[in-house]
Amino acid sequence: MSKKEDMNVLDYIPVKNPDITWNIDENGVVTLDQENKGMFNRIAQKAFNRPSVSHIQLESYGSFIWPRMDGVKTIYDIALELKAEFGDEAEPLYDRIFTYFRMLQDHGFAKLMKN
Repeated sequence: MSKKEDMNVLDYIPVKNPDITWNIDENGVVTLDQENKGMFNRIAQKAFNRPSVSHIQLESYGSFIWPRMDGVKTIYDIALELKAEFGDEAEPLYDRIFTYFRMLQDHGFAKLMKN
């Protein structure tokens, strides 16, 4: 991604996939519940006792970011909040947040909408 594209990504609004249910535990850890659908998953569930729903616990940055994805805040807004919460620990901030949102999008947990 070029620098110009990177800067434009800051203007995107991340939107959670409405099919993904989630919760926050008493320690602030976010868990996403993803239903395992499709023929391959059904075979794996029967043959290998795979679960029909996967529970994915997010790490500290992800648990901070996920609830802030409200369909209104841009990636830039969320990055500023992440920096305010974690300080220098969040660095390299923009590389980290770009990678995180790219992973969410690639796994179908969220999509990025142009502002």
